[in-house]
Amino acid sequence: MNCIIIDDEPLALGIIKSYCEEMGKLNVVGTYTNPLDAIEILQTEELDLVFLDIQMPQINGIEFIQALDIKPLFIFTTAYPQYAIEGFELNAADYLVKPIPFSRFVKSINRVKELLELRNRVNVSSENLVSAMGSENSMQGFIFVKSDYDNVKIKLDDIKYIQGLKDYLKIHTDQSKPILTLMNFKDIDAKLPKNNFFRVHRSFIVNISRINSIQRSKIVIDDIRIPIGDSYREEFMKRLGL
Repeated sequence: MNCIIIDDEPLALGIIKSYCEEMGKLNVVGTYTNPLDAIEILQTEELDLVFLDIQMPQINGIEFIQALDIKPLFIFTTAYPQYAIEGFELNAADYLVKPIPFSRFVKSINRVKELLELRNRVNVSSENLVSAMGSENSMQGFIFVKSDYDNVKIKLDDIKYIQGLKDYLKIHTDQSKPILTLMNFKDIDAKLPKNNFFRVHRSFIVNISRINSIQRSKIVIDDIRIPIGDSYREEFMKRLGL
């Protein structure tokens, strides 16, 4: 797996390089403290992965990725977790917060390996690999979502409903504690099979198979009553044949 590392801090760059060497399957073909110096190798070499810091003086990592016509598969590495939402929106393969534990690094590389295997099976660009993996996983009965900087596997049958908060989604499952993820409804909807999940309100998606009853303008799932939005009601009722 050929990769490059871009980080303006030599110490952080050295740590990531040593992690790559310890993994054994990562071939570091270049290291850069200025992202602009990496443009040529991105244009001329076939790279599997880019490790990219965000907060850099010349141009930050988010702006750098946005400026590329062809986006590689990349992992953000940063000491600033507040950039996570923007990173996820750019379809980053992962988002590692410094100081990066080696065990967390290993998890991230295993995810990249799965993404590259998917690229070998289907004709999809690196830019769209993360979304494509979400669709493929849903066909197998599960999805992965990012939560607390980990990729959490959730069985679709376990999901009761999904609630939208300001910057997060709260996924309610059979587990006692909901799963919080930095995603929006558009992103989660792309992962979910349309035959099982339906958006019934601007703040709620429900698993149709988990509905116990419908009472006037409410959906009952276990002891929870979920509102049906006026703009969603007609299509939802038609979907259920009501």
